[in-house]
Amino acid sequence: MNTTLILQSVYFQLFISMVLGAIIGLERSFAGKTAGMRTYGLVSMGSCLFIIVSNLVIPTYSNLGFSIQPLQLAAGVITGIGFLCGGAIIFRENHLSGLTTAAGLWAACGIGMAVGFGFVALATFASLLTLFNLTALWFFEHKIIRSASKRHEQ
Repeated sequence: MNTTLILQSVYFQLFISMVLGAIIGLERSFAGKTAGMRTYGLVSMGSCLFIIVSNLVIPTYSNLGFSIQPLQLAAGVITGIGFLCGGAIIFRENHLSGLTTAAGLWAACGIGMAVGFGFVALATFASLLTLFNLTALWFFEHKIIRSASKRHEQ
């Protein structure tokens, strides 16, 4: 495989991962959340970039005798996103907020990593499932809560 084709492929992967993350972030923006298109796009693209870099440097360092696995870097990415997500969760006066934002960022990280490993179709499907979770399940959840509240009042 020639270098130009590899570079075109990684640029496409970065672009796709950013777009998928930004689409999820757009829904979060519409929901009035502080983490929106840019945050989700950056998390997804950054995760993808780390995986691409891991895959590109393995041949170089393997030839020098180093044992490098792309999943080791993926584990580091997951740990780093966990720190970022922890900062999104806020507990104030018996009220916990930011869990869905943190979970969404975690999903965006996974989506970016999937694209970085070359699983674009899987990442696209995961993005659709994430959007379904954030939109359709929100309506369903609130309908159940309203119904339960009405029964409790009676």
